[in-house]
Amino acid sequence: MTSRGGTAKGAEAKGAEAKGATADSATEGKAFGFRYLGPLLLGSTLNPINSSMIATGLIGIGSEFRLGPGQTASLISVLYLFSSVMQPTMGKLAGLLGPRRVFVSGIVILLVAGLVGALAPSFGFLLVSRALIGIGTSAAYPTAMALVRARADARGIGVPSRVLGAFSIAAQVTIVVGLPLGGILVSTLGWRALFSVNIPLALVTLAATLTGVERDAERPRASLKALVHALDLPGIALFGGAVVALLTFLSGLDSPQWWLATVALAVAAAFIWRERHASSPLIDVRALASNGPLQRTYSRQLLVGLGIYACMYGMSQWMEEGRGLDAAAVGAIMIPLSLVSIVVARLVSLRGWVRVPLILAGAALVATAAMMGTANVGTSVVLLVVMTSLLGLTNGFSGFANQTALYVQSPSEGIAVAAGLYRTFSYMGAIFSSSLIGLVFGARATEPGFHALAWVLMGIGTAVLVMTLVDRKIPRTAN
Repeated sequence: MTSRGGTAKGAEAKGAEAKGATADSATEGKAFGFRYLGPLLLGSTLNPINSSMIATGLIGIGSEFRLGPGQTASLISVLYLFSSVMQPTMGKLAGLLGPRRVFVSGIVILLVAGLVGALAPSFGFLLVSRALIGIGTSAAYPTAMALVRARADARGIGVPSRVLGAFSIAAQVTIVVGLPLGGILVSTLGWRALFSVNIPLALVTLAATLTGVERDAERPRASLKALVHALDLPGIALFGGAVVALLTFLSGLDSPQWWLATVALAVAAAFIWRERHASSPLIDVRALASNGPLQRTYSRQLLVGLGIYACMYGMSQWMEEGRGLDAAAVGAIMIPLSLVSIVVARLVSLRGWVRVPLILAGAALVATAAMMGTANVGTSVVLLVVMTSLLGLTNGFSGFANQTALYVQSPSEGIAVAAGLYRTFSYMGAIFSSSLIGLVFGARATEPGFHALAWVLMGIGTAVLVMTLVDRKIPRTAN
């Protein structure tokens, strides 16, 4: 996260320096015009869009290759697993090779992935395509954060609140367009379009990046051996092993494989030992251990991600199976979630608020869970819209604020790896949410199961609220 020997005090000093330098919106707008920011925003949405689109094509894929739901669902998990491992790895590569080079390389990998998936003669090729999509799209967010931080620091802008808000809003828009876009593609062009759509998206992003984002600064030439050593391949392998074992364990909590939890702990311990002794670690665990504010931001992001995904998926399943609404009605009821998220994220980013929105995010999650706990088959559609809107408040308040806390608490030279690890914690929350829903619902999304989920989410929201209230290191504003 920081160079070897870095401390929390040093990280906080750098964060304070970043917060101390402020700029008006005109200065920020000139530094981050659409030509520069556009491809970075588009690239950062490609991973979540691919995560959600595939859900609409699983039935068609299973039918063509004569596979069951469990096998086709592996297309979802393989992307999550590769993304979880590759996000911080791409951040590490950005520090060695330059963020723009890694960003462009990731888009090229996505282009290849789209071709492989569109022409796949067997299900195995689809798995390869999804793995490549996970690798390629994982380059976007950490390198985008590194590019933004470098430009902001070079121009003395401090924390570019509007830019960070734009990334948060882009994530909210992804929630809106992912599933509908997938549905349109599958219904008009077939499931292969879910893969081939990455070809034009990659080409547009690539062209915009090459023309709108300046080249990386020249770096001293290093031998291949030196680069491989600096990349810390053993650390990447151990990190990947620990993440895969943990996420596989979390994805099957309905019948827990405890040996996987043991493996995850053992490999994680080996990873920490390796990183403490490596000259160029993937993650500087010494610095991270001394940077309490950043640790708490990661924990908050995991809990908020778990709460939001569990609410979102749990609500939609219960409204369809328990409440008896059709899919179109459920989709319409869920729209306010994204709309409220976008409006709130925009408002918060314009003001640069950090601490208060995080408090409100926890409170909104508690309120959402409370409404879920009282919902039943007679609950009106109006109240269901209020319930999804409350979840939108949680999403909108937390998205910008947590991202800004990460930005402030991470040193410039470690922002790419820090941002990648931030996404890894988000994926952990997403995968854990699916297991949580399976545990409380069982075979069907019944009302008792929905109420049980509400109690769990009440606890998660309370934990987020308490963590934020007692954490005095969270800045009040980004400025």
